[in-house]
Amino acid sequence: MGNKKRLGILTVLLLSLGTLFWGSYPAQAESGVTFSHVKVGHQFGEYIRFRVQIESGDPIESVTISFRDKREAHTRTATMTPQEGEFVYRYDASDNYLHPFARLTMRFQVQLENGQVVESQSYGYTYSDNRFAWQMREEGDLRVHWNEGDESFGQAALDAARNGLARTDGFFPVILDEPVDVYIYASPVDLQNALFLGGESWVAGHADPGLGVVFVSIAPSTEQRIAMQQQIPHELTHVLLYRYLGEGYNRLPNWLLEGVATLSELYPNPDYELVLERAVEDHTLIPIAELCDAFPRDASQAFLAYAESVSFTRYLHETYGTTAFEQLLQNYADGLHCDAGAQAVYGQSLERLDARWREAALGANLLGSALRETAPYLLILAIFLAYPAAQFLGGKPRK
Repeated sequence: MGNKKRLGILTVLLLSLGTLFWGSYPAQAESGVTFSHVKVGHQFGEYIRFRVQIESGDPIESVTISFRDKREAHTRTATMTPQEGEFVYRYDASDNYLHPFARLTMRFQVQLENGQVVESQSYGYTYSDNRFAWQMREEGDLRVHWNEGDESFGQAALDAARNGLARTDGFFPVILDEPVDVYIYASPVDLQNALFLGGESWVAGHADPGLGVVFVSIAPSTEQRIAMQQQIPHELTHVLLYRYLGEGYNRLPNWLLEGVATLSELYPNPDYELVLERAVEDHTLIPIAELCDAFPRDASQAFLAYAESVSFTRYLHETYGTTAFEQLLQNYADGLHCDAGAQAVYGQSLERLDARWREAALGANLLGSALRETAPYLLILAIFLAYPAAQFLGGKPRK
């Protein structure tokens, strides 16, 4: 076992214990106030305990702590309690949710009796899911964590992540200048509980793009490689899209957001083709314009929405090229409406692109469909015109 690998496992073990200790790095202010022995420990989904030693030449009136998830605008502030030479605060994480693996930033503030206020430097802490002992493998800024399975399981997951990055790079430039963490839970229930304790409600896979964290549920089994090649690249793409587009990521239409993520999967879901064929035969395809916002809540309709999204996204990329595809992403990120973004790149409305996709990729006979749809109306029109036509053709001309 290499030194780097030993260091990675040691780091994970420290986090799994739920305590991070910065040691004695005193922050000496001009007022003579010193902050030292900052300690933070937690039990995921239950509490976070903050501790700090403060020395001051003047009497201390009160001490407060301010902390927040780095992605949040809201800062939590609370009064700390003196306890055996330290100031302590226990945060209730069972009702006041924090996202799993959130990166917290915190400061301590001292109010002296003479009215002076002294603030400490900023400290950081990771709110890990320490219900499990995580193993880790890494390659550059790509890190994979798992809680069940041997080393080969972890290596297979890392391979799926690395190969997924390479595939995604074919659709837009991949930016990997900060770490990305993939956490693999052994069961959907474990993952669901982690997200629920963090105030979320996803069950299968989930990406936290701003945090740079991916959550998937894959158990060690003979089917693990297929699951890895589908889930890991899919969720990673959401993180990479966010890093490519910034906050504009949140403006992308849903069909494109899920379409490119599904397109990045290394093992395509064969059932997508089957459901598309059935929808063409039954004339039940969902117009792409209806998939700009949320997908249908019905499970079968949602599955069809995913199948259409990946097929339509593939059609755009293969037909018009990568440069146009990148411009499409940027247009939506800049705030163009679902139809306007496509019109600006391809010179066609989204409805027209939808029709061309159905003909080219799905083999849908739109003319035949149109005739079938209008046949009853054409029959009524024919009957309505039949008598005047007969009179005109059979009547005698007048002088």
